[in-house]
Amino acid sequence: MIKIYTDGSCIGNPGNGGWAAIIIENGRKTQIKGSKKVTTNNQMELLAPIKALKKIPKGSKVQIFTDSKYVKSGITEWIHNWKKNGWKTANKKEVKNKELWNELDNLSSSFEIKWSWVKAHSTDKINNEVDILAREIAKN
Repeated sequence: MIKIYTDGSCIGNPGNGGWAAIIIENGRKTQIKGSKKVTTNNQMELLAPIKALKKIPKGSKVQIFTDSKYVKSGITEWIHNWKKNGWKTANKKEVKNKELWNELDNLSSSFEIKWSWVKAHSTDKINNEVDILAREIAKN
């Protein structure tokens, strides 16, 4: 199973943002990261798993670790009703970041994914590592 740790960061919200992912496959660790000038924290949190999934073979079994309840709940729970309700929230408002949610949803269908939430800035060493990567790239 491939393990992916993801994180997003934003200096100001909106502001300079960064995303990062650490992909662990067959004991080998690969880091990927990127930045965007005017963005939000949630957009960076979504971009990290999107970019990571594009780096691994389709059909893979994957466990994705995120410290974003927005990402975990969004992709495993909320998205079903959003799609049913024409991409409207329970309050009848447009779903924010719809394009990113669509991309993540479409990519996810090509994998067997277990989504796992981890507490930010806690005892998970690799989550802390990916957090530092995302924050550093956001500063550039």
